[in-house]
Amino acid sequence: MSLKTIVVQAGGGFDRVVVSTTEAREPGPGEVSVRLHASSLNYHDYAVVSGAWGPVEPRIPMSDGAGVVTAVGPGVTDLQVGDPVVSLFFPEWPDGEPGLAQGDFSRVPGDGIDGYARQAVTAPASAFTLAPKGWSHAEAATLTCAGLTAWYALFESGRIKPGDTVLTQGSGGVSVFALQFAKAAGATVIATTSSAAKAERLRELGADHVINYRDDPAWGETARKLTGGVGVDHVIELGGPGTLAQSMAAARIGGHVSIIGILTGLEGGMSVITAIARHLRLQGVLVGNRRHQLNMIRAVEANGIRPVIDSCYPLEDIVEAFRHQEANRHFGKICLEM
Repeated sequence: MSLKTIVVQAGGGFDRVVVSTTEAREPGPGEVSVRLHASSLNYHDYAVVSGAWGPVEPRIPMSDGAGVVTAVGPGVTDLQVGDPVVSLFFPEWPDGEPGLAQGDFSRVPGDGIDGYARQAVTAPASAFTLAPKGWSHAEAATLTCAGLTAWYALFESGRIKPGDTVLTQGSGGVSVFALQFAKAAGATVIATTSSAAKAERLRELGADHVINYRDDPAWGETARKLTGGVGVDHVIELGGPGTLAQSMAAARIGGHVSIIGILTGLEGGMSVITAIARHLRLQGVLVGNRRHQLNMIRAVEANGIRPVIDSCYPLEDIVEAFRHQEANRHFGKICLEM
């Protein structure tokens, strides 16, 4: 059976995105076949599809995939036909500390290996977990990268506790999830944005304070003042070199800064003396492992958290979806539906 598939041709770029087909195959030992119904866009996917990171060879993009198990190969015991599932960003990282395979994107679906911009896939069962009960496929597809990154930063690495203060940047998928997770944990949230309309939506989601970073370039100091001069416990740092200095200024003595995004570039200077004098813990965050994802799914089911979805596009309109992401008009996640 031929399956509709999106392929980014060698070199990448929106003009090299084509609608193609792949052939379905039966699962072998340890594998499952999944009818995919949704994916969601991340900056990482944008970098691959737009050509900013390649790919150097043709690639089926998208790291996030959600759907239903349609066939199970020999030896698979934790998934059954009919199960709703969601993919893992690092399918070969079940638990523990990251290893060599998590030091780059060589085994990440949609980058080093083919991803989920297609109608169905046959892959190792270890590449999926059960999706949250009662969630739509589009909702589940938001968890693989954005949801798990926010979860890892706050809970697995940051060890957030009630009464902590969290600073989030912007209104993309990671930041919105971080806001929701932090509020569920009993934290105070300070959010930044450049839009009055988005500021109102952040408040509706529970943000205690919102700072317009365009009107207030020293937003890090402003955030510190909002804590009575103590500083915030956790920073969800998404901007990269252009925002790190303000994130460090916002953090308390001994604070935790999760370095996640590169929206302002790949390289830049930082004040080493600030990091030393304030005993800051600067933690690079690259999504998380299978155990982290299972922990997160239990938490969203227990707390009734649902993702914020900005819009959904048909699979064949993937370039239009990325153009929408590129314009930075979205709030929350942009999804593809198959």
